[in-house]
Amino acid sequence: MPDPESIATSVAPGIGSPVRQRTALFVLIAAQFVVMLDTAVVNVALPSIQADLGLTQTGVAWVVNAYFLAFGGFLLLSGRAADLFGSRRMFMIGTATFTATTLMAGFAPNETILVVARALQGITAAILSPAALSIVLVRFPGAERAKAMGAWGAASAAGGAIGVAAGGLETAALGWQWVFFLTVPVTLLALIVAPLLFTGTLGARTRRSFDGLGAASVTAGALALIYATLSVADRGWRSIETIGGGTVGIALLIAFVAIERRAADPIVPLRLFEERTVSAGVIVGLLGGAARVSTFYLSALYLQQVLAFSPGIAGFAMVPTSVAGFLVSILVLPRIIARLGAVRTLVLGLVLLASGHFYLAQVPQDATYSLDVLPGLLLAAAGVALSFTPSTMVIAAGIPSTLTGLASGLANASSQIGGAFGIAAFSAVAALTTATGGIAAGFQNAFLAAGSIAVIAAVSAYAFLRQKATTAP
Repeated sequence: MPDPESIATSVAPGIGSPVRQRTALFVLIAAQFVVMLDTAVVNVALPSIQADLGLTQTGVAWVVNAYFLAFGGFLLLSGRAADLFGSRRMFMIGTATFTATTLMAGFAPNETILVVARALQGITAAILSPAALSIVLVRFPGAERAKAMGAWGAASAAGGAIGVAAGGLETAALGWQWVFFLTVPVTLLALIVAPLLFTGTLGARTRRSFDGLGAASVTAGALALIYATLSVADRGWRSIETIGGGTVGIALLIAFVAIERRAADPIVPLRLFEERTVSAGVIVGLLGGAARVSTFYLSALYLQQVLAFSPGIAGFAMVPTSVAGFLVSILVLPRIIARLGAVRTLVLGLVLLASGHFYLAQVPQDATYSLDVLPGLLLAAAGVALSFTPSTMVIAAGIPSTLTGLASGLANASSQIGGAFGIAAFSAVAALTTATGGIAAGFQNAFLAAGSIAVIAAVSAYAFLRQKATTAP
C-alpha cells in the first residue's frame, strides 16, 4: 500500500501558511457542521411544521426520513465522484446545491415540496460531506491529521447536538422556517471563499471510465434498504414496503458485488475489504452510527413527549449536551487519540455512549431533568464525540490515500446508514412498548436497545480492530 503521507503531500497543492491552513479547516468543518446540523434540526420543530403546513403523520415521518434516505444512499457514489472529478469541484457543487435546497425547504408551502426539498438536501449533503472530508485528509497528513480530525469530529458532534437545541430555540423565537434559513449564510460563505483557499485540482485523478452499473446498483440498493428500515415504524415489520424494500435492497447489493468483481475500474474495489480495518471498521461504523444518531433523535422526542417540554424549553435542555460534545471533541479527543490511538478511543467512546443510553433507560416515571435526564445526556454526548472521529480514522487508515473520497464516503455512509437503521429500529421498539406499557416505557426500551447496540459495537471494535491500533492512523 502506498505511503499515506507521501501521497497526501504530493497531491495537496495550495497548502500554504498556517493561517491559510486554519482558515481552510474552518471552512471545511463549518460545512460539515451544517450538514450534520440538518440531520437533527427539524426534530424539535416537527410539531410546529405539522401544525403550520397540515402535515399528515406519514408526512411528518418523511420530513426526517427523506434526508436520511438520500444522504445515506448517495454517500458512496459521491465519495467516489470526489476521487474521479476532484474534491474541490465536488465541494463547490455540493455547497451551491445544498444552499439552494435549504432555501427551498425554508420556503416550502406544503408537505410535498417540503419532503422533496429534504430529499434534495440529503443528496446535496452527500455531495458536500465526502468532498470536504477528502480535502481534510489530503491537506492534513501525518501528525496534523489527528488535530484536524478532532476539529472535524467536534463539528459533527456539535452539529447533531446543536441541531436539536437550535431547532427548538429558533422555532419558538422565529418560526420553523428559520431552522433552515440560519444555515444559509454559512454555506454561502463557504461557497465564496472556497475558490480562494482550495487551489489546484485537489484530488482530481487521471480521467478514467466511470462504473455506471456499480454506482447505480449500490446507490439503489442502499436506498431500498434504508427505505425498508424506515418503513418499519410506520408500516410494520410485515408490510410490503418493509419486506419488498429489504428484498430489493439485498438483491441489488448482491448484484453490486457481482458487477464490482468484473468491473475494470470499480466504484468500490472489493479488495479493500480484505483489510480488516476497512471491513470491521464499516461494521462498527454501522452499529456505532445507529447508537449515535438515535441519541439526539430519541432525546428530542423524549423531552417533548414524556417530560412535556415545549420546543423552546427542549432546545434549552439540549444546550449542555451541545457544549459538552463540542468541548470533548476539541479539548479531550486529540489528547486521548494521541495517548491511546484511534481504536481504543473508539472503544472508550462507544462504552460511554452505551452508558448514557442505559442511564436514560432507567429514568423513572416522575423524572426530573437535572437528576434523571441530564447526566445520561452528557454521558451520551461524550460518547458521540469520542467515537465518531476515530471511526472515520480507522476506516481511512485502511484505504490508500489515492482514494480519500471513497474513504470519506465509506465512513460517512456507514455512520448515516447505521443512523437510519437505528432510528427506524428504536422507534419501532418504542412504538411496540408504548402500545402496552405507555410512552415512558416505550422510550426506556428504545434507550436500552440503543445502548445494547453500542455495547456490541464496542466489543466488535475491541475484538477485530485492536491489533491494528495506532496513534496516528
